[in-house]
Amino acid sequence: MPPHRTDPNAPDATPTDWHAQELLLMREVMKLVGRSLAPAFVLREMLHLMSELLGLNRGRMVLADELSDGAERTASVRHAYGLTAAEAARGVFRWGEGITGRVLASGLPAIVQDVDAEPLFLFRTVTRDELPPQTVAYLALPIELNGVTIGVLGCHRIRSRQRHLSDDMAVLRILATLAGQLLQLEQLVAEERRQLTARNEALERALESASARYGLIGRSPALLQALSELERVSQSQATVLLLGESGTGKELFARAVHLASGRRDQPFIKVNCSAIPDTLFESELFGHERGAFTGAHSARPGWFEQAHGGTIFLDEIGELPLALQAKLLRTLQEGTLVRLGGQREIRIDVRLVAATNRDLAQEAAAGRFRQDLYYRLNVIPIRLPSLRERREDIHALALHFASRANQAHQRNVHLAPDALARLERLDWPGNIRELGNVIERLVLLADDGVVHARDLARHLPGQPDMETAPPPAAARSTSALPPMAPAATAGGAMDAGAAPLVRAYQSAESHDATTLQAALARHGGNQSRAAQSLGLTLRQFGYRLRKAGLR
Repeated sequence: MPPHRTDPNAPDATPTDWHAQELLLMREVMKLVGRSLAPAFVLREMLHLMSELLGLNRGRMVLADELSDGAERTASVRHAYGLTAAEAARGVFRWGEGITGRVLASGLPAIVQDVDAEPLFLFRTVTRDELPPQTVAYLALPIELNGVTIGVLGCHRIRSRQRHLSDDMAVLRILATLAGQLLQLEQLVAEERRQLTARNEALERALESASARYGLIGRSPALLQALSELERVSQSQATVLLLGESGTGKELFARAVHLASGRRDQPFIKVNCSAIPDTLFESELFGHERGAFTGAHSARPGWFEQAHGGTIFLDEIGELPLALQAKLLRTLQEGTLVRLGGQREIRIDVRLVAATNRDLAQEAAAGRFRQDLYYRLNVIPIRLPSLRERREDIHALALHFASRANQAHQRNVHLAPDALARLERLDWPGNIRELGNVIERLVLLADDGVVHARDLARHLPGQPDMETAPPPAAARSTSALPPMAPAATAGGAMDAGAAPLVRAYQSAESHDATTLQAALARHGGNQSRAAQSLGLTLRQFGYRLRKAGLR
C-alpha cells in the first residue's frame, strides 16, 4: 500500500501533485490485477486507493441482483470502502430510483454538485449527519458488461477542493471500465467452471448408469483390486481361474480378460459346464468325427476348435466329469486335441479362463476333482468380490439395471434416493444377478414413475436390511426360513415340506448335515424329492451332500 498522505479533502491541505497521485493509483491497481483476478479483492482495494490517493471517499460498487420471476429489478452494494456493514446492507436500489437508479436505468454518468441541494439524492447508505459539514458532491458512473449496464461505481468527495470534478470523472471512468472487465472475466471463469462441473457430473452419471471398463460397473476398492489383477495378467497366456460366489459376474470378468488381451479380435467362446449332459461333454468340448456315435452324420468341431486363436471360458468347471478332466488336462498341456471318434491330433491355440463357486482345493483333496488339473487351472486365481463386499457399487449398478430395463420394456421408471439407499442396505445372497432381477421386476411392476423405499417391500419378500438381518443361514434351522407357498407333490397332494414356487437365493452353507439326512430319510432316499423339499435343485443338493461328507 502507498504511504500515508495528508488528507486531500482537508481545507488547509498542502498543494498536491494530482497527476502523480493518479499515476500511483493506476500503478497500484494494475499490481493488484497482476496478483489476483478475484474481483472481490481487487475492487475493494481499488476503492481503498481512490480514498487514500484522490480523496474519493465512501466508494461503493452497486451491482445488479439476480432477477427472479415477477420481481422488480434491483441492485445492491457488493463492494465498498468507508461504509460499515449496516450502511452497505441498506444500499439496495430499484432501477430508476435515486441517482444510482437513474445511472443504472440510463447508462449515463451523474455528477451531483451538492447532495443537500439534489432532491433525488436519497442518503440511503449514509445519513447527512455522518457526512462532513462541507459541501459534499457525489459522483456515479455506469459499469458495463457486454454493452449492458450492470452496476454503478459511486463515491463522495468534498466539493471545494483544488482539483476539478472533470479530472475525478476521467479517473473514475477508467476504473469503472476496468471493473466491468474484471466482472466480465469473472463471469467467463464462472461459466467455464459451470460447464466443467456439468461435464464432470455427466461423466459421473455415465459411470453410474452405463458400462465402465469392459462392461464392469463400479469403483469400490474390492472391484478395482480384482480389475487390477486382471489387467496385470491380461497380456500373458496363463490360465485364469475366477473364484467367487454365484452371481458375481464371472462371465463379464472372463470377457474382460479376453478384451484386455491381444486376442481381443479373435473368438470368445463361453461354455456352461453345468448345462451339458455328461454323455455330451466330450463331443461338445472336443468335437466329433462322422460316425463317432449314433446320429453323428457329419464331423463337427468342438468348442475348443471354435475358440482357436481366442479365449474359451469354462463356467462351473467343477461340474466337469472326472473322465473328461484327464482329456482337458492333456489339451491344456500339449495344445492339441483329438475329436471323439478321431485318429489325428488337431493343434489349437486357446487361452483358458475357468470359473467356479466351489472350493476346488477341497474338492481335489476329497478326490472329486483331479489335483493335477486343479494345479494347471490355479495358475492365476482371481477372487471376485460379492456384492456385500462392494456395497458402494450398488447405487451405480441399480441405475444401470434400471436404465437397461426401461429401454428393454419401453418404460420410464426411476429410483428415488431413498429407494437406492434402501437397496444399498440390503443383503444380496444372489449378488449382481439377484440385484438385476429385482430392478427389472421393479421397473415392470412399478405403479408410478418413481419407486420409493416404501414401494420396495412388496417386491423384496424375505429380503431383510443388512442392519436388521437375522443370523446367517448356517446358524439357523430350516424352520427359520421365511414361509413360502408350498408346491404340489407328484401325487397332487400338498407337501408341507415341498419346494416353494420360486426358490430364494441360499448360500452353500444353508443346510447342515443333519437337515440333509433328515430330508433323505423323509423321502426314502430319493434325492430329487429331498432336494425339492428343501427348495434346492438336485445339483445343489448333491453339492451340499459332498460338502457335508455324505457322498
